[in-house]
Amino acid sequence: MDKLQIEQFIVGPVQTNCYFAVHTDTKEALIVDPGASGRQLAQRIKDGGYTPVAILLTHGHFDHADGIADLQKALEHPIPVYAHEDEKETLEEARLNLSFSLDWNARGYAADVYVKDNEELSLAGFSIKVLHTPGHTVGGCCYYFPEENVVFSGDSLFCGSIGRTDFPQGSMSDLVRSVRDKILTLPEDTQVLPGHDAATTVGQEKIYNPFLV
Repeated sequence: MDKLQIEQFIVGPVQTNCYFAVHTDTKEALIVDPGASGRQLAQRIKDGGYTPVAILLTHGHFDHADGIADLQKALEHPIPVYAHEDEKETLEEARLNLSFSLDWNARGYAADVYVKDNEELSLAGFSIKVLHTPGHTVGGCCYYFPEENVVFSGDSLFCGSIGRTDFPQGSMSDLVRSVRDKILTLPEDTQVLPGHDAATTVGQEKIYNPFLV
């Protein structure tokens, strides 16, 4: 964790966790799930003197992706957006990304780079492993930083819970299997930073999560 500085911001109407993963030496930053408040996030990047390298989407729901356009506009230069290859349809279709709901303006989103399960990325000085965790959405994924002992779990795993599966293309059996096979197999002291609510650890969820024990 010595070279990783994490900043958390709660954004949007359903209180989504957006994270900055900042390299403390270079000030390069990865932005995880900028679901809203793009202009405010951009101002924090400027105030911190950070250089944004990539946007990492754990999945394509509006509350995780809707701030991208305002963020990029405020920064006045494009930042490549990463998502799992199976999430393309969810991103693009308002029915699947849920932007049509809650009086939200229906819209589509897009990624610049579509990644694969177990793909290893090198971004902002970090080694990152992509973990495909379908169930909440078909292309949901987590970003695991093995050297820093951190995983950004999106809406796959929460503290004491897992993601909803009653949205289009959701599957409870797929999600439970994904979390057990891909996240709970990580070291028990791995810090889990979810898309909503409080942080947790792999070890804590293995013992206390009622959906997984």
